[in-house]
Amino acid sequence: MGGEMTNGEKNVAPVSGRRDLTNAPLLVAARGGTPARIPVWFMRQAGRSLPEYRAVRRGIPMLEACFTPDLACEITLQPVRRHGVDAAILFSDIVVPLVAAGVQLDIVAGVGPVVPFPVRSTADVAGLPKLEPEQVEPVAQTVRLLVGELGDTPLIGFAGAPFTLASYLVEGGPSRHHERTKALMHSDPQTWHELLDRLAEITLEFLRVQVAAGVDAVQLFDSWAGALPAADYRRFVLPHSRRVLAGLADAGIPRIHFGVGTGELLGAMREAGADVVGVDWRVPLDAAAGRVPGAALQGNLDPALLFAGAEVVETEVRRVVTQGRAATGHIFNLGHGVLPETDPDVLTRVVELVHSLEPAG
Repeated sequence: MGGEMTNGEKNVAPVSGRRDLTNAPLLVAARGGTPARIPVWFMRQAGRSLPEYRAVRRGIPMLEACFTPDLACEITLQPVRRHGVDAAILFSDIVVPLVAAGVQLDIVAGVGPVVPFPVRSTADVAGLPKLEPEQVEPVAQTVRLLVGELGDTPLIGFAGAPFTLASYLVEGGPSRHHERTKALMHSDPQTWHELLDRLAEITLEFLRVQVAAGVDAVQLFDSWAGALPAADYRRFVLPHSRRVLAGLADAGIPRIHFGVGTGELLGAMREAGADVVGVDWRVPLDAAAGRVPGAALQGNLDPALLFAGAEVVETEVRRVVTQGRAATGHIFNLGHGVLPETDPDVLTRVVELVHSLEPAG
């Protein structure tokens, strides 16, 4: 069945010449220790909310930016300079390894990834290419540039999880209901697991390249896993996410796993091999802590509340921090990505407020 490793497959992540950031607050919290301050970073912190991002990206397509090391490095650094966050996250996109491997797709402004030839049969799956490390060498170059620029700030690498990548390939683009995806997994489980096996290979290779280049943590985004009930997640998704995360176990760096609407899946996502479980805004962190005992948590301010005014933002930040004290470790973040219209100054003030609060002992 899909998701099982054969003896011939690589199952040890490469060891890199990574910086020694033993005391970096994000890495301490991820290990369940007591950091010098509560660490904070924001998903999509490098992006459309920043005028400096819009300036450097003007006229440059998304995928081109992802494969241009100097530009991707600059974009990754922008929120670290502006906000003083406790981690940078590699500027990339979840479809980058698919594009690099040779899958035909594009990112359409206002729509998202669009796949002109969807993957819906055994023959389609057999035609998917493998990812070779040299195909994502520009990403490795970006990581190496960042390692030289970030000082004592950790760098988070990332990739899309097999299920989320599959949903784009099967649907042909973004989907509200994932009807073709769910139909394939139930009507043809063998083809489904073959597809996710292929995507797990691609995802793991992409993350291994980032690890070898020097990232200090990784985040596996399963953006659309919340569309599934727990039983389907465990049957059709968990084995493949576990394969990816297990393949990085020997790297010795935190593995963060996040999805949207995954409140009923948090325990299973922890079982997949996550050291840190990301939580969206729908589940209070103290409740989430009870569902994933022993795991550090990341989250979970509703990004829409950043528009509600200073008093509301402060109240909600304090609430999230208080609820996060129930977890083994807490990394402050939003419950999803920064919205494009967010005032950057509000994000800076959130960082300052979080840093002023006492970490749990």
